Amino acid sequence: MNARLTPLAFLAAAAVMYLAGIWICGQTGRDLGVEDHKAIVWDEITAFVIVLFFTPPSLFWQAGAFVLFRLFDALKPGPIRYIEARFRGGFGVMIDDLAAAFFTLMCLALIKAAAPRLGGWFGFAIV
Repeated sequence: MNARLTPLAFLAAAAVMYLAGIWICGQTGRDLGVEDHKAIVWDEITAFVIVLFFTPPSLFWQAGAFVLFRLFDALKPGPIRYIEARFRGGFGVMIDDLAAAFFTLMCLALIKAAAPRLGGWFGFAIV
């Protein structure tokens, strides 16, 4: 039996996770008294699940995606910082991680497009 979801079912599940996360993160933030408490990780999990859907299935790409996502999530460059400051509550907690996921995927796409011209990095081919 193949337990994998179809792409459409996977994206539907990610959408449900995202929408549920708005309530989960908002309620947890209210209960803890800190809107985006560090113990709340549903937002990161949901956003990274979306990143993994679009990431090539290799350890190289998945590890790179994780590092990029964590950098964007922690450093919050310009647009992500603006989004985080602009939106509040559960939606605000979820949307800045979705923005970090978007920037991660943009970087991965640029790296994948440039890879054939670079001939691979650190002795292994980028596929």
